[in-house]
Amino acid sequence: MNRTWTTAAVAGALVAAGVAAFVLVGGLPEGDTPARAGGSAPAATADVTKQTLVDKESHDGTLGYGDTTALASGQDGTVTWMPAAGATVRRGKPLYKVDNQPVLLMYGAMPAYRSLSAGDEGTDVKQLEKNLWALGYRGFTVDDEYTSATADAVEQWQDDLGLDETGTVDLGRVVFKPGALRIDSHTVEPGGAAQRGGELLQVSDTGRVVTVELDVADQRLARKGAEVEVTLPDGTEVPGRITGVETTVEQAENPGEEDTTKVTVTITFDRTPAGLNQAAVSVLFVASQAKDVLTVPVNALLALAEGGYGLQVADGGTTRIVAVRTGLFADGRVEVSGAGLAAGMKVGVPA
Repeated sequence: MNRTWTTAAVAGALVAAGVAAFVLVGGLPEGDTPARAGGSAPAATADVTKQTLVDKESHDGTLGYGDTTALASGQDGTVTWMPAAGATVRRGKPLYKVDNQPVLLMYGAMPAYRSLSAGDEGTDVKQLEKNLWALGYRGFTVDDEYTSATADAVEQWQDDLGLDETGTVDLGRVVFKPGALRIDSHTVEPGGAAQRGGELLQVSDTGRVVTVELDVADQRLARKGAEVEVTLPDGTEVPGRITGVETTVEQAENPGEEDTTKVTVTITFDRTPAGLNQAAVSVLFVASQAKDVLTVPVNALLALAEGGYGLQVADGGTTRIVAVRTGLFADGRVEVSGAGLAAGMKVGVPA
């Protein structure tokens, strides 16, 4: 984020803060004399402080399981069993049953696209063997070759599942996904027809995520990879991280109205909050920070007639105007820098 505010931006900040800016007539001295003496002591003063400014904002969000995806059938037949909505299915467990035979979840990035049997080679073979090994079926080398030893392990696995011991994994018997799945809803209930390629379930990841909708004006907060703090309904504060930022346009409901652009932020956790499925939460975003900088109250800024901003520095019974450059605005204060400016100085503010 660019921390240097334009003149218009600073003026806007002053107005937003309810500050009446002072306009000084005449230019500041040029060169090495950026201050002007004269004037009586201001009615009220504030200290120039050295501190860390943090641009942060809190926004409402929703804790849930994120987006759902459709799970299609790999077989034709009759659905005879479905896990309950909200259930978690892990490696080696059935996602559903067709004609009373299970379709199993295994972990992997490559979708199943063919039957696998002795003599086959490829990444999908290695993916299957990794899962068999993790489920306790051994006696083969985990590689990209489907050997007779792999077929023997598959037969043991089929026997335990009550399937025909063929040593071949038919297409549609296994669904590969990167990890465990949560069953969100049923598209087809037991007794309904399963059609190859037809949707059966809506599923999601098992980890909780928080989603926040921001206005475009707050887009500076949505930095992928940035850390945030999530406050749960019981007041517990949990660290999170922004893992997704998506800009969407909501169509206007009525003719003549403008479309609304929103920034949807997805936040994940290193450790998933326990005991909550869906809940309203608060998210504290940190857009940027400036460490160990000189700061003054925003309403201490003076809008100068020749452009730019200054401070009315009080020194004993007299004052002088010091030209300053502005940086980060946060918590009613602004980062300032200028020749001769130092922590502990007094600057004028409206009474």
